[in-house]
Amino acid sequence: MVHSFAKAAAHADHLAAAEQALAGAAPLTELDPELTVEQAYLVQLETIGRRVAGGAKIVGKKIGLTSLAMQKLLGVDQPDYGHLLDDMAVENNGDIPAGRLLQPKVEAEIAFVLKKDLAGPNVTAADVLLATQYVLPALEIVDSRIADWKIKLQDTVADNASSGLFVLGGKPVRVDEVDLPRLGMALYKNGSLVNTGVGAAALGNPAYCAAWLANKLHEFGITLKAGEVILSGALSAAVNAEPGDTFSARIACLGQVGVSFR
Repeated sequence: MVHSFAKAAAHADHLAAAEQALAGAAPLTELDPELTVEQAYLVQLETIGRRVAGGAKIVGKKIGLTSLAMQKLLGVDQPDYGHLLDDMAVENNGDIPAGRLLQPKVEAEIAFVLKKDLAGPNVTAADVLLATQYVLPALEIVDSRIADWKIKLQDTVADNASSGLFVLGGKPVRVDEVDLPRLGMALYKNGSLVNTGVGAAALGNPAYCAAWLANKLHEFGITLKAGEVILSGALSAAVNAEPGDTFSARIACLGQVGVSFR
């Protein structure tokens, strides 16, 4: 176990150096072919622990790999997760300065905001709905500290599930007022429609994704807390973002969310 923690610290250093230099690093799975998914989560927790020690606050979690296509691409049969920190939040229709991220991509998602704690195991989608204060449209700006997005599952897990920034928009809507799997989404880049999706794209139901998260976190002794945000998974493919690009997404019944890249 001591060896695992020492390895986690070394891998966290590798990713931190890439982020600081704004230059993608070699995949951890090339440097350490024996890296397991469980060890990769230890790397993620090491990185988040350092960020919290430096003053950041955990405000939620994000779920990745919620589409069957992405799972097949990485050869996995379940999603992954990462942490959301307060310094990752961007105001709706706000700006992201050049140089903030390495190689960003934009995804549209449904965000849950909890009104009570959710602790696994055995959390169901119904439990998620009962614990949810409201839902919102969201943009997740994913990013990778690994050069050219050449990632395997262990790489993205260690890299906080390739998290970058996130934007919450719209107005709060109670979950009993919407049919989450049927909510349609339209994603626009520079005013042109680039992607459409539906709530069911996230493993059939975004609430199921959130239930998976609560149960997965139980393996690491972590509980979802009241007030936390859960980004439940992309409703369509991620779209590359360059300086000067503007993105907006509309989700039926939930409203609009947008962001610009300077």
